[in-house]
Amino acid sequence: MLNPDLLRNQLSLIAEKLLKKGFQLDVSLISYMEKKRKNLQIKTENLQYNHNKLSKLFQTERNSEKINKNLKKELTELTKILSELKIKLTLLQEKIHNFSISIPNIPSNDVPEGHSSNENKIIKYWGEKKEYDFLVQDHVKIGKKLNQLDWKSSANISGSGFVVIKGNFALLHRALSQFMLDLHTSEHGYTETYVPYLVNYNALYGTGQLPKFSDELFHIHADNKKYALIPTSEVPLTNLFRNQILDEEKLPIMLTAHTPCFRSESFSYGQDSKGLIRLHQFDKVELVQIVQPDFSMDVLEELTGHAEKVLQLLELPYRKVLLCGGEMSFSATKTYDLEVWFPSQKRYREISSCSNMSDFQSRRMKTRYRRKSEKNKNFVHTLNGSGLAIGRTLAAILENYQKSNGQVEVPKILQDKYMKGIKFIN
Repeated sequence: MLNPDLLRNQLSLIAEKLLKKGFQLDVSLISYMEKKRKNLQIKTENLQYNHNKLSKLFQTERNSEKINKNLKKELTELTKILSELKIKLTLLQEKIHNFSISIPNIPSNDVPEGHSSNENKIIKYWGEKKEYDFLVQDHVKIGKKLNQLDWKSSANISGSGFVVIKGNFALLHRALSQFMLDLHTSEHGYTETYVPYLVNYNALYGTGQLPKFSDELFHIHADNKKYALIPTSEVPLTNLFRNQILDEEKLPIMLTAHTPCFRSESFSYGQDSKGLIRLHQFDKVELVQIVQPDFSMDVLEELTGHAEKVLQLLELPYRKVLLCGGEMSFSATKTYDLEVWFPSQKRYREISSCSNMSDFQSRRMKTRYRRKSEKNKNFVHTLNGSGLAIGRTLAAILENYQKSNGQVEVPKILQDKYMKGIKFIN
């Protein structure tokens, strides 16, 4: 949620910046509501002042029957008018709030203009693409051929958009999650955290999934309570600090978690919904940092680097991309995507998205911190990124490490410690 002061004092500038995200802010509507709110608030405050003054006078003049009777009548009428005004003001404030939570975060000044992936800015390439002297297979065909990606069974159990992973592919899937967690905790300094997979609506509101993206969630109603399956562990990890005031000494907070993620993906089609690329249920290792505002852009570079390290150690070619305004998420002010090379498609596909949310989420969650030298409390900045999406990482390994004899080589970093010495899967 945006700082209300920006909408009150810099409305035209905010409207201009939001155009970079393709969002048309209704300036006339918010101006009208804000003007009405201001007038109502001034009127209410003045009446409240007179009401308080009259109440004190009523208490001091209670022995004078005549004066007391007149005062009581005036006070009763004023109380009624004040109550009606307060109701009107509350309803208007709720209307302004509901309007404001539909407004996305403002993109950073260095975010490129544009509304499609063609207008994203490529920051760098890493790694060399392998040359193959045989016909390259996609990961779906590799999985079917080795009988370790089972789409038929998953369709019988749950329908489309799910997969059953078996044998050494399942071992590799588990190995990847353990490898990522070990790297992020031991080398990068994150604290591993186990979190619920069901969250309440307040948590989803706090990170920006609600109310806008309700259709993309799996909702569960039980015991007269409403939950949703987590679309990412960003939701429970970030909400651990909802309604809290943190001491500056505790920052930065660095958390990681391996969880399944659940998304309806009702908008998916074509190549974007093929194989392990886009599923209703998938696993991911998430990275979350909560930091002081002055450092958040530097931390975004650091956090993205932590996700990059996974790809580098797995020796998977990738590129780092700065998203244009139209490609960014609702809550982000700046986002880097890491895109890994898929030889069957001869293209790079997203495997991680790392974002700085600035104070957008912390305002919704009311998460602040206190500096030693100041009495004022300030909103923290929140950041998150995939470190990495495990299914997509598995798919990238299957394609990049395939052999002419149908085997799949296991990346060296995983062979001994995580794959029980297995070097090839067949």
